[in-house]
Amino acid sequence: MNKFKAMLMRHRKLLGPTALALAVVAIFWVVNSPSIVGVSASARKLPIYSVQRDNKAVSLTFDAAWGNEDTQKLVDILKQYGVRATFFLVGEWVDKYPQSVQALHDAGMEIGNHSDTHPHMAKLSEKQIIDEVSLCSGKIENITGEEVKLFRCPYGEYDDEVVTTIQNMGISPIQWDVDTLDTELNSGYNGAEVRYGI
Repeated sequence: MNKFKAMLMRHRKLLGPTALALAVVAIFWVVNSPSIVGVSASARKLPIYSVQRDNKAVSLTFDAAWGNEDTQKLVDILKQYGVRATFFLVGEWVDKYPQSVQALHDAGMEIGNHSDTHPHMAKLSEKQIIDEVSLCSGKIENITGEEVKLFRCPYGEYDDEVVTTIQNMGISPIQWDVDTLDTELNSGYNGAEVRYGI
């Protein structure tokens, strides 16, 4: 026993760094293991954050949920510079401002769905998600005559069930990849969320 204790005492300085190095290698292997990475990557359902393109492009999007004071001014500015944007509209906003929905459509802007009442979608059942999306899409389609193909979750909140349910409805869930942080500044388009994606 004394021989073993003496050997440990002599090599004590090497044991700490060796154990640390082995621990780092083991953690790296576990985190990057193909079986673990494959499982975690395939398990999480994600909306579309960006699309790979051959050229440089920016997708400008706006979420409209509350006021309407600057809608026409914004449309005029976008048209002046030949910019086409996507507007994600809440159904309650569509109810209040149908003329603005028509103006956006007439100006060539893309119109997407932002739910009917702006709820926290991940807290809803599958049926409630379908109802929120269907009601808003129906309102938009009644005005524009065009099928709604894009959806953005209120607050940017989603989970696997939300993404899967939206996709099963034949609609593409869209998320921004650069946040303007306008909600933190209490400003932005009509007091609503303003987002853009690159």
